[in-house]
Formats: sequence, structure tokens, C-alpha cells
Amino acid sequence: MKAVVMAGGFGTRIQPLTSSMPKPMIPVFNKPMMEYIIGSLKAAGIVDIVILLYFKPDVIKGYFGDGSDFGVRINYVLPDDDYGTAGAVKKAQKYLDERFIIVSGDLITDFKIQEIIGFHDVKNSLATITLTSVPDPLQFGVVITDKESKILRFLEKPGWGEVFSDTINTGIYVFEPEILQYIPEDSNFDFSKDLFPKLMASGIDIFGYNAKGYWRDVGNPDSYRAALLDIMEGQVTLPFSGTMREEKSAHIYVGENCEIDESARFEGLVVIDDGCVIKKDAVIIDSVVGKNSVIDEKAKVTDSILWKDCFAGKNSVIKNAVLCDRVKLGSSVKAEHGVIIAEGTEVGNQVIFEKDVMVWPEKQIEAGSIVSSNLIWGDKWKKSIFEGGKVSARTNVELSPDMAAKLGAALGSQLPQGARVLMSRDYDRASRMLKRCFLGGLLSTGVNVTELRMTPLPIMRHKLSMFGEVAGVYFRQCQSDPTNTEILFYDDSALLIDSNTEKNVERIFFRENYRRATQDDIGEIYDQMMVNEFYKEGVLKNIDITLLKSRRSKIVADLTNGTTDMIFPELLNKAGVDAVVLNAYRDEKKLSRTLHQSALSFKEVSDIVKVTESELGIVVFPHGERLGIITDKGEMLSEDKALMFMLKLIDLTAKTKLKVYLPAYAPTVLDDSLMNVEITRGKGTGIKAEFLRNFYFTGDLNRNFIFMKNGIHADAMFSSLKMLEMMAKQNVRISDVLKTIPEYHFSHTVINCPLEMKGYLMRKMSEEAMDKEASFLDGIKIMFKGKGWVHMVPDQFTANVHLYVEAANAKEYNGIHGEYKDKINGWLQEQE
Repeated sequence: MKAVVMAGGFGTRIQPLTSSMPKPMIPVFNKPMMEYIIGSLKAAGIVDIVILLYFKPDVIKGYFGDGSDFGVRINYVLPDDDYGTAGAVKKAQKYLDERFIIVSGDLITDFKIQEIIGFHDVKNSLATITLTSVPDPLQFGVVITDKESKILRFLEKPGWGEVFSDTINTGIYVFEPEILQYIPEDSNFDFSKDLFPKLMASGIDIFGYNAKGYWRDVGNPDSYRAALLDIMEGQVTLPFSGTMREEKSAHIYVGENCEIDESARFEGLVVIDDGCVIKKDAVIIDSVVGKNSVIDEKAKVTDSILWKDCFAGKNSVIKNAVLCDRVKLGSSVKAEHGVIIAEGTEVGNQVIFEKDVMVWPEKQIEAGSIVSSNLIWGDKWKKSIFEGGKVSARTNVELSPDMAAKLGAALGSQLPQGARVLMSRDYDRASRMLKRCFLGGLLSTGVNVTELRMTPLPIMRHKLSMFGEVAGVYFRQCQSDPTNTEILFYDDSALLIDSNTEKNVERIFFRENYRRATQDDIGEIYDQMMVNEFYKEGVLKNIDITLLKSRRSKIVADLTNGTTDMIFPELLNKAGVDAVVLNAYRDEKKLSRTLHQSALSFKEVSDIVKVTESELGIVVFPHGERLGIITDKGEMLSEDKALMFMLKLIDLTAKTKLKVYLPAYAPTVLDDSLMNVEITRGKGTGIKAEFLRNFYFTGDLNRNFIFMKNGIHADAMFSSLKMLEMMAKQNVRISDVLKTIPEYHFSHTVINCPLEMKGYLMRKMSEEAMDKEASFLDGIKIMFKGKGWVHMVPDQFTANVHLYVEAANAKEYNGIHGEYKDKINGWLQEQE
């Protein structure tokens, strides 16, 4: 007699356990499931086995080989397409010239195969189906037999009113070779749907043997964990590897070359594979530990399965969890409540996994994170969903409609019921979709919404800073990656929310402790129709229109297919500016711009400025905040040069002393020469509205310019008109102003630095600054008298540090920049 083992399924329902292996190879007590099937066949005297492959065939072939290591002879059949269960067996016909049994490779069972075959003999049957009784037959389909065990009918997915039996098809069959004649060649043909009805229609009796014993179809992660518990409870007996040690409250099977500290404690059934290390005061209860795994000091593992090469850090708590190959848990990690972590995942210290979370392979989870939902795409789960008041993630993947709704509910839950939130977006269709989902979440908490629909971001922030709303939320396509969407959260001052508000929203989001309004208290939507008109009126009120009209400036403006196309051209016209306007139409594919695409915009404007002899050129970035400047000579001003130009222009036109706020790392070339501007330097983030209102102007090195008279937010439209007004007052061109700025050399370099090494770099830089003139205002700045300075700032969110260098001449600049770039890279190499 021969056997066929069905091992070709994709295992889709049991992902992520099948991310790197076919389902029959999933380990059960440190052996692939299919190895137990092979063993039971051999025990029944069946040694000629055909294995049907399809998904990841090499994994199975590599493990079982020709079968000689397992005392059997194996032939493999790999169909060239998906032919269904019966159609795949037809492909093995050349090996099946005698009676054969078919068994699924992803079952856990202790059925006696000899008894099944004996029943087949007694009934002199051509086809026998092994049946078993289960408490809930609905998910399997019911088989009805008569008193002679002859099958009368099959009920696929019946209702309870149709359930006249609790016996189901186990997927174990005994066939005579004649049955193969009823299976067509090269056709998708299934046993239950096609072959069995065909046999019955042909008058062939099919018998059902109701087997006694344990049987479980390991079809999903829950059934995999349940099978572990069944084995622990003794419902099924499997042959375990290793030497058995019996203790007061534990049966322990220990493999070879294991190191187990004498203080380690065990309870229940524990199976430990070869090469494992169990350290001081570790506790393992009813669990399986795979080959070469380490359970660190005081870690506790309960009702869990650890595959090979896993590491459970100090004080970790692992309960009812599955850790696949090469999963590394840091210290004090809590992985409980049905967590599944796929292979190659690294988890930082003090991470908490919420109930039933699944993590797909090769992920990195930052220390201190609370993982509340499945981590499928991307390579990281960060401990905070916010980065500086913003949520940014892959559209419809990480940032899905349901996540947007939950974020809306989380924000609404920490606002007063009946409060009003201002919402707007760009014209990207993903922004619209996610905004509508977010809006639903807000309304569900009893918070009202003022709806602006598609509006440039500066206009939304202008409206928010006026009155009425307690918060604002803006949706836009990511400025550098069109596959990502960004959600920006603002407070009632139109500034990005602070870290305390972020934590409040995150706490509600992770705990899913949302406020649910009653039917009468669900929020309302209010349309705000005149916001664009109010904005334009406010801008023109703060600009000397008469002066601008008399100047009749001639400019080139590229709107970069952004959101300002319906607003800015009208403002330019009302200000009497003669403008050549480019890209004033909407195109979703151009909302995000790479550095190369931005450079092309600057070059195009530069060329047109020179050809038309315009006074200047401007590039308004797609969302209306950032402003690029091109001189009357066609020179594209860098971020730092544009900021210095604005400062000098303010100084030239100021009638009284004006206060300006700049980041600590901005160029200092003008500090000693400005007559009417007083500069204050400090951090670039986390600044309060009350503080900013003390200043006339602030800007940064990302082309954001803020004139407080217009509001405490960047606005490229207002900034460009204000720039034209100041130039008109002095009757100068940009090139004239640039001549008054002393020569200087400045650069900003981004250096990759692992997150865990930022502290080390800061320590090394602070040691470097000990005997030098230094500032610790934001990062570490070292000054070299008469030569220049170097400033290192760790990035708040990414694995980078920022190196800023300024010097009066190229020689000094090259010396400082080269020295400190090499030092930082050297410090990093020291720690590798």
C-alpha cells in the first residue's frame, strides 16, 4: 500500500506563520507537522509515499529529502498549475498502481491508520472517507451516512437547521487505483465538489469511517495555538524529542547541549530543543522552546511556542504567544494575549503588545512602543504614531480608513463634547478618502466639524487662528513620497500640537478607550463658504497695495500644481503685480515633488526670469507654505541665503527696532551688521504661540517665512507679497540686497546615525566642546573665534544627526567641515 501526502496549500489563512514556509512545515513541538504524519504512516507499515507540492516546494524537499532519514521512500510531484485537490493527485497517477491513502500534511491527529484501512477492507470499498465527530460542524461541512456507513449526501456549509449529523470529512481518504479514472487530466478538480458527486452519480458507493481520537485542522493561528494547549492537556499524545526529566510539577524534555540554570523553574509540559540556554530565575510553563533559543534572566514564558533562534530578554513576559524563527525580544517586553511575531523581527525594550496582534516578518519595533494593531507593511513600528504633530504613513496600508477613523475618535475623545474642529485637505483623492473617515470618527465622539474641503494649508491655519475652533486637522499627500499621506494636527493657535496633546491622543488610540456619543449628541458638520474671501481680505489689509501698484513689479511665479491656484493669481492681480504664472492647474501626480523635480522648477523659473527680464521669480511649493526665491539675475537662492536675504530686507525697511527669531543653527553672518533687527536664537520646534507673538518675523532653513502680522504660520503667498512691498519701499532688486550681505560659506549635512547611538555622539561632541567656546541651546555648537562654527543636532525622529557649518571663507569652511564630519563618522565606527 502507498500514501499520498497533500502538502501544496498556500497557508493564506494562517499567515504570518507561513511567510517563509509551507503550512505542513510549521513546527509543532519542534518538528514540522508533516513529520508526525510521515511517522504515523511508517508506523502503519506504509513506506512508499508521494508528496504533492506546490507552495515553497524546496523547503519540504530540503527537509525530508528522499525519506531515508525517516525510514520511508519519498517521491515528489510538483504540478505546473493549481489543479485542485483531486486534480493534483491525478498528477501522481504513475506512482499509484495499488491501493493508497491520502492524508493532508497540515493535520494533527492520532487516528489509527490501520483501523481506517481495515474498515476499507471490510466494506470492500473503492473509496473510503475518514469522518469524525466535532462539536461545531458548520465550518467543515456535514457528511450524512446510513446504518451501513454508506455516504448518502454531503452538506457544504449548512445552517443549523440542516445539521442532521455532527460528522465531518477529515480529509483522509483510502482509494483503490481505479478511482483515478474518474479524475480528468489537467483540470481543476476537487474531491468534495467534483469527484465524490461524480462517483455517487456513477453508482459507486462511498463509505465513511467514523474515526475515534484526536483530529485538528491547523487552518489559522488560533487553531495552531489551540493545538498546543490540547497537546499540553494530554488530549493527544505525540512523540517528543529529548531526554525526559520529571520534576515535582513538570515534565521536561531537554535536547542536547542545553544550558539550564539551576534556579530556572518549570511547570506543566515543557519541551526544550537542542542548544537552548535557560538563564537564572527564568520561568517556563507549558511551552515549547525551539533550537538555539535563549530565555534570559527572570523572563517568563507561559502557554507559548518559540521557534528556533529566538531570544527572550530579561524580565520579559510571553504568554499564549507564537514567536517564529529569529525573533529577538528586548528586556521587559510584554507579549501576551495571542500575539504572533513572525521571523526576523527585533523588538526593543519595554514594548507592549496588545491583544491578538500579528507582526509580519523582518520588522523593527522601537523601545517603549505599544503595538496595538497588526504590523504588516513597512519595516518599523515606532513608539509614537506622531512625529512633531504629524502622522505620516503609507496610504491605505499603514494609514488605512479604519486607522483614520480611530485617530479621529481618539482626537475627539480628548476634546470637550460639542467643541468644533476645523478640517481641510489638498486635492489628492487619498486625502479626501482618509479625511472623510477621520471626520466620521470625530463626529462619533460628539465633536462638531467646520468643513473647508480643499483649501491651501495657510488659509486653513489663518482661519484656525481667528476664532471658533479648538483644533485643526489637515490631510495632504506627503511632499516627498506620493505613496504616503500626512495628517497634520493643529491647536487653536494654528501651531502643530505639542507633545502632551500627542500623548493624550495616542493613549486613547492605543487603548481604544473612545468616547461614544449618544444618538442625540453625535457631532454636526458646518460648511464654511467664505473662508477664501476672508483670507484674501486679511492679506491685502496687511500689505501696502498702493505702493505695490505704483511699482508694477514684473515676476515669474511657479505654483507647482499645488493648492494655491485659485487664490494666489487673484492676489497678485489685486496687488498690481504683472506675473507670468506657471503650473496653475491641478495634477495629483505632481503634488509630491522629489528634490530633482523641485530643482527643475527652479531652473524653469530662472530661465524665464532671464528671458523676460523680470524683477524676480518665485516657486510656491504645492501646499502653499514654502517659498523659493530666484533673483533678477536668475540665481536660485539656497535655503540659508534666502533667509539671510529676508533678514537684510527687513533691516533695510524697518523704521523701528524689530525682533526676529531664528533657529540656533541658522547662519550668523549678519548678526553684527543689522541696524534695525534684534535676533533671538533658540530651538526650531516646540515653540509656544505666546512666545512667537513677541517677534516680527521668524524663518527657518526649509524656506518657511512667517510674518507675525499675518499669523504665526508660514505662508508663501503673503511672504512673496511682503517681499515685493519691502523691495518697492527701497526701490531695490534682489541682487542689490545680496551685495550687502558679506561673503560666507554655510552647509547642512545629514549623517546617518543609529537611534541607539545618538546619546553616545552627543557625549563625544560635548567632550569635544569642553575646552572650547560652545553653546548648548539646541544640540551642541562649537565656535572658533574669527574662523566659524560647527553645530550638531540629533534628529528628533529619524536615525540621523544634522551637521551645520559656517565660516567666512572657503579654506576655513573646508577645514571645519572635513574635520567634524570625519570625527562623527569615526565615533560611529568606534561603536560598531
